[in-house]
Amino acid sequence: MAGAVLSVTLVAGCSSTDSTNGTGGDGKGASGVFGQQDAAKAPAKLSVPPQYDGAKGWDETLGWVPDSVGSLPFTDVPRSDMVAMLYGSSDGYTVQAKAGAGGKVGWSSVPWKVPTPVGAAEGEASSDDEVEIPDLMGFEQDGRGYVVAWAHGMSGKDALHEGTEVVRLAVFPSDASGSGVKPLREVDVPVSASPNEVRVGAHGGRLLVAYGDTGPYPRSGATVDVTTGTVTPYKDPNGLLPQCAQAAACKSSRVMAVSADGPLVSMGLGRGFGMPGRWFSDTVRPDGVQQKAGILDDWNGRAYGVAAGRLLASWDNGGKYDSDSPATWSVHDVRTGALLARMECAYNEKPDILDQSPDHRTFASPSGRYLAAGPVAFDLEKKRGICLAGDGNRKTINLASVRDDGTAYGEVEEEVGSGSDAVVAQVDLNSATGEAKVLGAGVNVPLLTDVGGSGLFVTRDENKRVLISLRRGN
Repeated sequence: MAGAVLSVTLVAGCSSTDSTNGTGGDGKGASGVFGQQDAAKAPAKLSVPPQYDGAKGWDETLGWVPDSVGSLPFTDVPRSDMVAMLYGSSDGYTVQAKAGAGGKVGWSSVPWKVPTPVGAAEGEASSDDEVEIPDLMGFEQDGRGYVVAWAHGMSGKDALHEGTEVVRLAVFPSDASGSGVKPLREVDVPVSASPNEVRVGAHGGRLLVAYGDTGPYPRSGATVDVTTGTVTPYKDPNGLLPQCAQAAACKSSRVMAVSADGPLVSMGLGRGFGMPGRWFSDTVRPDGVQQKAGILDDWNGRAYGVAAGRLLASWDNGGKYDSDSPATWSVHDVRTGALLARMECAYNEKPDILDQSPDHRTFASPSGRYLAAGPVAFDLEKKRGICLAGDGNRKTINLASVRDDGTAYGEVEEEVGSGSDAVVAQVDLNSATGEAKVLGAGVNVPLLTDVGGSGLFVTRDENKRVLISLRRGN
């Protein structure tokens, strides 16, 4: 799953010698015969939060995934209660969607051929420390759900041809059924990037292929209409917002998401953002927030992250010389810029001038009611924020996932070099201050909190292979 930061932490650095999917390379996984779950096989022992039953559920091994990766190939399937996973075999890669509640296979694709990995010969893995592998993502466009398999590599490369660098997309309908499902279409998007410098997302409602940086929002990009296959590149993001020309420094703008109304653009150095011809950050800033900020006296407002059609933004209250006054954090509708909620929180992240990547990914609960990034969380139904930044006594809690009932999970932030084991915390976002409690050592955090009533966990099995586990919710 692209962007599943915690999942990468769990699997990076572990060893595995199995080059198949752990099931003989036939793509059937732990289900065995198509559509039949192996009821005799007990689920792996797993320590889970009290909202889940560690003894009830099913497991799937992805043994083809290398030791250290930048992402993991699974996703929830929109408009369904299924999770899709990518299996590797000698014939190519196969997408399989399984019911979260019982593990029954809903549909399985035909084998899919990916382009030759960048910087590697046919059949060889990338030489990067973090291996770049094909990935999956689910999203909706105009009310219909899709699962997109994607891979970065060289198309048409052989002994006589240099080939063309592309991101190849295979688009499947989320409501497919049966085996041998063919993609609705395949699209090659021209790119120029090193391994692990490609991101594919649809946080604004339209598919965006971004590339050229290692962060979640690279500077270059192109949007793809999955219903027609039309590719629209954004060759010069600096020219998309007219306010960029008025800024003191605007040389690293980027498209963060794309909606039906156009691209969401963040201007250079993290100052100012908006949608060309629709709205600009200065017109949607919360009451009391100053228009200009920083020593350059430039536009206030930083677009921090996007999820589920919502933008998380921060606003500097420190004046020209950037004091440590708590920042204002706000959530906006991507299409209109409308302010949905705000709060003051003493989490004042200072981005690097050359790297505008946020420290934490932005994510939402399954219904979209709750939005969070690190120690910043919002209940959009109650229109209020919950600040989990340290206050001198209570330690900072960085969230990783949240359920629709407001139960969130995260990790307590420790001093660098403290040597302490990671402490997992459970937070109640329905309380005004985010009441928290420690879950104990070794408790696993769900990366998806509700797939058919189950939570999805990622660990390693006894053979150090990636293990996807669905555990029933209580």
